[in-house]
Amino acid sequence: MSFDNYRLRVNSCLDTHLSQSSALSENMRYSVLAGGKRFRPILTYTTASVFGVDLAHADSCACAVELIHIYSLIHDDLPAMDDDDMRHNQPANHTRFGVGQAILSGDALQALAFDVLTKNDSIDSGIRVTLVRQLAKAAFSMAEGQSIDLSIVSKKVGIDLLYSMHGKKTGALLQCAVMLGALLKPDLSPEDKAILTSFSEDIGLAYQVQDDVLDVSTSDAVLGKRQNSDADKDKPTFPSILGMEESIRVYKSLYQKASKRISQLSVDESPLRDLTEKLISRTF
Repeated sequence: MSFDNYRLRVNSCLDTHLSQSSALSENMRYSVLAGGKRFRPILTYTTASVFGVDLAHADSCACAVELIHIYSLIHDDLPAMDDDDMRHNQPANHTRFGVGQAILSGDALQALAFDVLTKNDSIDSGIRVTLVRQLAKAAFSMAEGQSIDLSIVSKKVGIDLLYSMHGKKTGALLQCAVMLGALLKPDLSPEDKAILTSFSEDIGLAYQVQDDVLDVSTSDAVLGKRQNSDADKDKPTFPSILGMEESIRVYKSLYQKASKRISQLSVDESPLRDLTEKLISRTF
């Protein structure tokens, strides 16, 4: 199945899980169904397919990881957080519905993510517990990363702190997306698990460095949000510390490192390699 088909699949799945029974539900649908790359669920589906997992089993994992991602975007955009008024080429949730409703929409999406993940009876109950713990750990790390992000505004920081922060804020959920797909395989070997952990760490960091570069070099219309939003808020970024040329070198090197890592998997890794290659050339 193509990456575009994975995107369509998760969109359909998300639409199914989002009711239209209340004003809060409509607020949630506004952000979840606004579009987006759906990179995290695509990672989940791709990893699951590599290990021969039935995609019907992966649907709940793909939906759950995207619901957590969207909840985090709604909260990140709030005035008390990153204070962004645009997301996916439309007004941010709090701009459209107000701060209070945006907070509640994010809270509800986080709860829905775990509900979706736990009620898939086609997945063994023991595996479901493992999946829930993986997702909860990622959500906690995201909050830790955002806390660090808020604490370093207008401060001079070293590159190691930036790596650590984004490993939590961005990398944790990307790593979770990979592992949710893999952990659906009951007999996943420790060796394959370790390789995927390293692969996803490299992908997560590369993705964020690339995002920082694109935030400087890409227009609002393509990004779907304000260009230079971090720089305008005096936030440390990879280009502000390393410069553009070195930042580009870093993220390309990380993607290449990730691609080499998965060559050691016990299964045909080519779909994951193809996805990594597409990421290197992404423009938003």
